[in-house]
Amino acid sequence: MNHERIERIWEREGLKVPKKQPKRGRLWLNNGSFVQLRAEHKDHVWSYDFVQARTHNGKSVGMLTVIDEHAGECLSIDVARNLESDDVLERIAWLMATRGVPGHIRLDNGVEFTAKAVRGWLKRVGVKTLYIEPGSRWENGFIESFNGKLRDELLSGEVFTSQLEEKVLIERWREHYIEVRPHSLLGYRPPAPQAIAPPEASVLGVT
Repeated sequence: MNHERIERIWEREGLKVPKKQPKRGRLWLNNGSFVQLRAEHKDHVWSYDFVQARTHNGKSVGMLTVIDEHAGECLSIDVARNLESDDVLERIAWLMATRGVPGHIRLDNGVEFTAKAVRGWLKRVGVKTLYIEPGSRWENGFIESFNGKLRDELLSGEVFTSQLEEKVLIERWREHYIEVRPHSLLGYRPPAPQAIAPPEASVLGVT
């Protein structure tokens, strides 16, 4: 049964057929596709998302992951029992104070993100937000790909005995990911600048 038949039944029964809602926050093309803003330089587009995991005793633990989409650099991973809008704002504010203000932040509009509060604060500080349609996780592909690697390379193979242990192991994995792990999109180099020897070091024979 398709949506057209359902609408005909609604009309026959005297029910109001809801109007189709236009999509928001995108540049639509004639073929129905949309243009997704791609990061052109460092700190052009950040994105954040949540990941869920459990400790050995079955307690749920949440993770807030933040990445710079240009080089796929993971800026931070916060671990806590509950993560709310204040936690997101605190982390984003700290990153802006220590790294600089991004041009855009890509975020989901799901309930757990309390996106309204976050978008309101970002607007006040002059950061544009990129809207992701609920249920369209593929539109946030960069951080979804990162979260998949986090789960495959660490979360699925570790048994965490405590939240503290989880924090330590996740931070160790994050540092390895940005400083050591090769990334194919970067010519098999890690994204963190401190892990790449400057040209003058190579000339002097420093490794």
